Amino acid sequence: MSDLIEALQILLKYGNPEYPTHCEHDILIIVGISPSQVSDHDKNTLRELGFNSGNQNGELCFYSYKYGSA
Repeated sequence: MSDLIEALQILLKYGNPEYPTHCEHDILIIVGISPSQVSDHDKNTLRELGFNSGNQNGELCFYSYKYGSA
C-alpha cells in the first residue's frame, strides 16, 4: 500500500481533482492530471511504483494494472 500512497502523493503535486480515480476491470485510472504536466523524473518514479501514462478511454492519464481489481 505504501507504493500506492507514494504515487498518489507525487500526482497530488500536479493537481487535486475532485474525482481523481476511475476503475474498470483490472485497471485503476487517475483522471484530471495530464502526463504532459508531470516531470520526467516523476514519471519514471511513477513507473517504478506501478503506474504508466497513456491514453485510456480517449483521455491522457495515468493508469495501473497493479492496483486495479476484478
